[in-house]
Amino acid sequence: MKTLVIADHDNGVLKPETSKTINAALKLGFAVDVLIAGENLAPMSEEVASIAGVNGVLVADNSEYAHQLAENIADLVLSLAPEYSHLVASATTTGKNFMPRVAALLDVAQISEIIDVVDGDTFKRPIYAGNAIATVKSLDSKKVITVRASSFDLQGEQTAADITAIDAVFSSQLSSFVSVEQTESERPELTAAQVVISGGRGMQNGENFSLLHGIADKLGAAIGASRAAVDAGFVPNDMQVGQTGKIVAPNLYIAVGISGAIQHLAGMKDSKVIVAINKDPDAPIFQVADYGLVADLFDVLPELESAL
Repeated sequence: MKTLVIADHDNGVLKPETSKTINAALKLGFAVDVLIAGENLAPMSEEVASIAGVNGVLVADNSEYAHQLAENIADLVLSLAPEYSHLVASATTTGKNFMPRVAALLDVAQISEIIDVVDGDTFKRPIYAGNAIATVKSLDSKKVITVRASSFDLQGEQTAADITAIDAVFSSQLSSFVSVEQTESERPELTAAQVVISGGRGMQNGENFSLLHGIADKLGAAIGASRAAVDAGFVPNDMQVGQTGKIVAPNLYIAVGISGAIQHLAGMKDSKVIVAINKDPDAPIFQVADYGLVADLFDVLPELESAL
């Protein structure tokens, strides 16, 4: 039995979730190959081949795969599926787009957002907004799995594995790429940042989020927000951290003016160190925080920035 990991990348830049997903795949106990589909992949294929634990790299380099549409990526994965017992991808936007299609076409149940591997058939995944961990066992002969990458560590490096070109080209007749709109920022991507500072309803308005900018710049941090802040229109929804937003697990998470609703905690409670600043001593966020400061954020933030 072998495992196939589908690499996650963006415009030729390999996402760190790929290395973490390879870490999860290795816990299955089988040889791990990695598939990269896209365009102009030569530099990235070398990078993937050097990730520790990779047995071989399969490269599907064609303009048809440039935008990683669900239809043709799923067909590509299906063409390789007979050689593998486990098909694994990150639970990112891209992975969530094509992996359910792969599972449906194989007529198997997808196992979504696993956070641990018990054995080749058994996995742990969060349910009820992260309030419980379910241990699930699959009886399907072929496993289709997405991984919550924040629960796994990055892999180290190794001598480059063999790289094999895949000539198969599948075109998408059902959909076509139209355009992409991306938020440009000099700060780290929220899901990949080592430090995240997030604001909640306590920020009172969008202008007050500027109080976080100086601190974020000094810490090299990404800026996030709670759903309450997003729903109130303070900040755009691509900043949302939580069950229905982005799942983060940085080394340091600073929650400012966030009460700590279940939905938000599900998206950040795996952070290594959690710091909470809130004037309500009974706020639920203090139950998961390593360090808590009961104070008015408008007094604390300028002092924190000055001290940094």
